[in-house]
Parts: sequence; C-alpha cells; structure tokens
Amino acid sequence: MDIRGFTVGPVQENAWIARRDGVGRALLVDPGDEAERLQDAVEALGVTVEAILITHCHFDHVGAVAAMARATGAPVHCPAGEVPMLEDINAYLFPGFGPFESYTPERTVFGGDVLELAGFTIDVLSTPGHSPDHVTYSIAEEQVIFSGDVLFQGSIGRTDLPGADHATLMRSIAGLLETLPDETRVIPGHMGTTTLGRERHTNPFLLAAR
Repeated sequence: MDIRGFTVGPVQENAWIARRDGVGRALLVDPGDEAERLQDAVEALGVTVEAILITHCHFDHVGAVAAMARATGAPVHCPAGEVPMLEDINAYLFPGFGPFESYTPERTVFGGDVLELAGFTIDVLSTPGHSPDHVTYSIAEEQVIFSGDVLFQGSIGRTDLPGADHATLMRSIAGLLETLPDETRVIPGHMGTTTLGRERHTNPFLLAAR
C-alpha cells in the first residue's frame, strides 16, 4: 500500500493520498488546506482520486474539500452527523482562521458501513469524542487506520471543543484497541504515524486510563 502524507495549513494537518502499489486509483483523506499543492501531488503521482474521505468536519480537515472535489470530480464521503458543519464551515471557525468554502457531500457514512473504493475494502468505524460524529477508516487487509484526530503518537484528540467529550473519546480509543491488532498502523490527522501497539504501551493518556 502506497500512502503519501502532506502536512497542510496553519494547524499543520495531515492530508493523505492512498492507493494500492502501482494502481492508478487513489483515496484522498482529509484535504484540509493547500488545495493547489494537493492537486499537484495527485497529478505528479499520476492517479485518479476515486473518493475523498472525511474523518470529521473541523475546518483544518475540510478546508480544501470543495476545491479538491471540483479538481478531481471525486465524491466526498462525510460522517452523516457532521454534514451541517461541512455545509457551513465558516460558522465553526476559530477566530483568525478562514474563510473556507463550504460543500455539500455526495455521500454520507455511518459507523458500520463498508466501502469498496480504489480497490480497498474500507470499514467505517464510529469513533466520536473529539467531534460528535468522528469516524475512523479501517483497511483491515493492510492493517491500516486513518484515525483523524482520535489518536496520535503519544497523545489523543483534544476534547475542549464544542461537541467533544473526553469519556466518549476514551471509549472510542478503547474500541480500536480491543478490536484491531497491535500491528495496525495509525495514520493520523496530525503529527507522525504510529501503531496501536506502540500507543497501547507508551501513550501516557492510555496508560493513565488503565
């Protein structure tokens, strides 16, 4: 599996382009900003974006969705409970950020959905807590999850935002740890990649929760 990361925007969010090795169809996950740079990367890789996947609709993860949907023609898959946030991005900004272009997604996703996209079978896992209807995209055969802002290398998603809840987030993380193998690669929305096993044994927030 070929996964390319691009850290974009003032909040240093990770957008990802993922495809099977040597395959021309790709996924674009959480295009948060710098649409021109992301489109240049798509063209340089010579891939066709088959779908744009959104883990959650905070502005730093969706700021370039409208532009990338236009540029690629790919349908946007958005957590059902956060569609209003995507359709009115600027109502959910922190002071000093934006404005961004809102967008109405072509598809909505729910926890428990299974998507067949770009040659991958993708399980949609409900992982709220950082945001009300956050989802994680799991590609089990590759032992990879796109975790958005649920779990980071040595940290977890913040829960001081509207619609966030710490206890809910910890239950979401526990669900990932209980159902997926330690070898699972965590492809996060900020900072570097990690594995579930590494976080299980070293993440101070998870150790404290025990």
